Amino acid sequence: MKLVSWNVNGLRAVVTKGFEKFFRDINADIFCVQETKMQEDQIDDKINSIFKGYNCYWNSAEKKGYSGTAIFTKVQPLNVTYGIGIEEHDKEGRVITLEFEKFYLVDCYTPNSKRELERLDYRMIWEDEFRKYLLTLNSKKPVVMCGDLNVAHNEIDLKNPKTNRRNAGFTDEERGKMTELLNSGFTDTFRYLYPDKTDMYSWWSYMFKAREKNVGWRIDYFIVSKAIEDKIKESYIFSEVMGSDHCPVGLDLEI
Repeated sequence: MKLVSWNVNGLRAVVTKGFEKFFRDINADIFCVQETKMQEDQIDDKINSIFKGYNCYWNSAEKKGYSGTAIFTKVQPLNVTYGIGIEEHDKEGRVITLEFEKFYLVDCYTPNSKRELERLDYRMIWEDEFRKYLLTLNSKKPVVMCGDLNVAHNEIDLKNPKTNRRNAGFTDEERGKMTELLNSGFTDTFRYLYPDKTDMYSWWSYMFKAREKNVGWRIDYFIVSKAIEDKIKESYIFSEVMGSDHCPVGLDLEI
């Protein structure tokens, strides 16, 4: 099974920047996106035509032009859930869960702690509640979780760790929550296959020619239950694919 995840930073915008060609070429069984920045009533014929042949699921934020997730899947799910069942966390369209016969698929767009870490306290609450949600799913069947998790876990996961130590996405608190998640029974698929691979990033600032110089961060992930880590066949970072400040990431899973 081929799975792909991409923070598109506005689906309507990325559709004008080659999204359809990548979507067609990669021919994923399941394709997850984050930061759709659109409501369902803004889906037009052009967007519908791209996803023809896929089952489509959308979770939009209450605030227009903000956040939002979507999943496009060839495989019909048994069940679909939006959010994590806590009203405080479910207003921003950040999570969609599909239940399949052998696993749960969770598409997640983790809240950014923002400049001056103004949302870090909320982020810590979110991390604990989201981990509990994943563990509840994991107690029933294995989980495959993907998305923009807004954290570079270790120093190897960003170009300039020393100068970013207290910046959003690389605080000790955020990194600690990722460690806690992995220690609770989950595996970072990319590092499972490539524990020492450097200069592999999925997000670059639009400033200072960061992408051209590959001054980036790896903050987009596929994470799976430890119980199925032996089913990981390949983990991808499609750094050559343009259209967003993030690039797509992918996973081949024998499940």
